[in-house]
Amino acid sequence: MTANDCLQVGLFLAVLLLLVKPMGAYMARVFADAPNRVTRFGARAERGIYRLCGVDPAEDMGWKRYALAMLAFNVLGLLAVYALQRLQPWLPLNPQHFGAVSPDSAMNTAISFASNTNWQGYAGESTMSYLTQMLGLAVQNFLSAATGIAVLVAVVRGFVRRSAQGLGNFWVDLVRGTLYVLLPLSLLMALLLVSQGVVQNFKPYVDVPLVQASSYTETLKDAAGNARKDAAGHALTREVAVTAQTLPMGPAASQIAIKQLGTNGGGFFNANSAHPFENPTPFSNFVEMLAIFLIPGGLCLTFGHMVGDRRQGWALLATMLLIFVPLALGAVAAEQAGNPALHALAVDAHASALQAGGNMEGKETRFGIVSSGLFAAITTAASCGAVNAMHDSLTPLGGLVPMWLMQLGEVVFGGVGSGLYGMLAFAVVAVFIAGLMVGRTPEYLGKKIEAHEMKMASLAVLLPCALVVICTAVAVLVPAGVAGIANPGAHGFSEVLYAVSSASNNNGSAFGGLSANTPFWNVLLGLCMFFARFPLAIAMLAMAGSLAAKRHVPESAGTLPTHTPLFVVLLACVVIVVGALTFLPALALGPIAEYLMSGH
Repeated sequence: MTANDCLQVGLFLAVLLLLVKPMGAYMARVFADAPNRVTRFGARAERGIYRLCGVDPAEDMGWKRYALAMLAFNVLGLLAVYALQRLQPWLPLNPQHFGAVSPDSAMNTAISFASNTNWQGYAGESTMSYLTQMLGLAVQNFLSAATGIAVLVAVVRGFVRRSAQGLGNFWVDLVRGTLYVLLPLSLLMALLLVSQGVVQNFKPYVDVPLVQASSYTETLKDAAGNARKDAAGHALTREVAVTAQTLPMGPAASQIAIKQLGTNGGGFFNANSAHPFENPTPFSNFVEMLAIFLIPGGLCLTFGHMVGDRRQGWALLATMLLIFVPLALGAVAAEQAGNPALHALAVDAHASALQAGGNMEGKETRFGIVSSGLFAAITTAASCGAVNAMHDSLTPLGGLVPMWLMQLGEVVFGGVGSGLYGMLAFAVVAVFIAGLMVGRTPEYLGKKIEAHEMKMASLAVLLPCALVVICTAVAVLVPAGVAGIANPGAHGFSEVLYAVSSASNNNGSAFGGLSANTPFWNVLLGLCMFFARFPLAIAMLAMAGSLAAKRHVPESAGTLPTHTPLFVVLLACVVIVVGALTFLPALALGPIAEYLMSGH
């Protein structure tokens, strides 16, 4: 890596660390039990929402009631998004007159956006009306992100409260996360994106003349869709002149802002953040990368504020960075190293020393290798899934990094809220392992970790892992799954493994090259997304309910400090070892095998 490469990565990390501290302190005030300047500012609007919805904000919900409210709310949102897709031909704001989305694709997309995954098996600009994009997908971007934050806040209360039965009020946490955090940040970011050239309008699509006309050969077909043939049996074709290009329009900036801030990732256009109408400049690219990590990073420090020990939040943030930084640098270095097959052909012999060997396939020249590799690592470390380059075109090791970052459980920053409560599950496992080493009942933040907590934490840690390995095996054994693979061999297996890893960890990014918009893949990945999101959240709420009912245990000489560098290393090792033990065999069949076969 060059000094310029390190400077770009270092600048990103420096700005991020400058922003997460005030962000964390602000969100701690948002979710504080006592009124403060932040909540008093929006108190009137907040009370109006509660009255309109018939919510009693003073109600303190037990974990079961909290989980039921969370699940019911998200299932209703899922059904609403499904209905919008199926009914969009008869609904307004459909200037291109798009038809109804197929039942399996609509089901997949509805689960995807309700679960904060935003996996897309469709092309947004040729499938979804403006109304579906705004009322369905953009709204769910807010609500699914707010749900993740709400569950995290409830889990944190489980550590904070003593001999208590309640974890707070789901509706209050949902409203505050949306009203005080997601809405103002999204408004600010949308304005920044519009200033860079991101589209935000309700215009019909625009046809513009090409600078240079082109043509293509089209096969003539009969009414049944079969190729027409001449007397000799040859397919009949014709030359079609192309003199204009259709440019998609729409309210894109408002959806892109929340897709990044809420770690949602679903693009308004099919090319996602590689599309010039979504991400036109290096500055917009830098802002979008920062937005992905801003709230997950800030929530670590919010955690420290809420538990009364800010060092705990910094320890969790340090753990995430300890895992993320080497992997991000590794992804960039792998892409800078390029493809050995091209080296052998000497096709880069006349390139400068800075550019020689770099893999620019599938990347936008306005971003280059470093910003593309860094974006790939960021979007898969967080549960975002927005992409500014084609991951299918990454080098084998460059593609391994984003794949493994997802397989670690999306806890290295992870999704908004969900990443941190996933990391807390790993923290519980880590203190349990440490307790076994010294023969002492483990404690974390003054609460004893016993059998029930370990069962729930283990479920949260292992459920995504099980979904990945089981569903990948199913996909490569069933003919309907194999039919979608476009590339044979190790790379084709990597495409399948990446897709299932993405769905089973609520990421949403895709390798590409896999024809996944089929009934088999839509159903399989839809099930992965649903069971990776909601059972895991319920398990963490069950653990929090158990912890809230316990008394606080004073620290003693045998208590493991959980804010020290030693614990940071222990926690990082637990995350890495679980990921390695689970996925190394699968990775050996995919990206590692491809790397060894590529001439290295």
